[in-house]
Amino acid sequence: MLDPTDRLILAILQANARTANADIARQVGLAPSAVLGRIRKLERTGVIRGYDLRIDPHALGAGLVAYVFVHSEERIGGLETGRQIARLPEVQEVHQIAGEDCYLVKVRVADTEGLGTLLREGFGALKNIRSTRTTIVLSTIKEHAPIPTGAKFERTARSARRTPGR
Repeated sequence: MLDPTDRLILAILQANARTANADIARQVGLAPSAVLGRIRKLERTGVIRGYDLRIDPHALGAGLVAYVFVHSEERIGGLETGRQIARLPEVQEVHQIAGEDCYLVKVRVADTEGLGTLLREGFGALKNIRSTRTTIVLSTIKEHAPIPTGAKFERTARSARRTPGR
């Protein structure tokens, strides 16, 4: 179970994973060594799964985002088609979903021509895929989605914890 300090550390790291240990320590009112110990425990137990770099997709020629709904012929609950889809380099996310379709897949490609090629040569090459439906993203308002930690992240809450005599 995560305590409020762990949740605050997670909130700080989600805002900026490169925050120095000493800065986190100041914000949560602990010694840097205690913060490092907590972070290592969060990593070891799998709460922190990794630290990702976010790149401007346009800089790499991958400006078009699309979501592909995939209907598969595999047995209910089977994941092999999803694993095969996940191996396609243009695929960013694969979600097994409930409903008429089996998977919801987020892809990034250069343009509509690249999307067509991916659908024909990538998805089309997978034998269990029965059909796809694709939605192209026109603009992105928010893409990074931090997970709510439940931590209070106001400066007054942090400073109140550090005030002697309270």
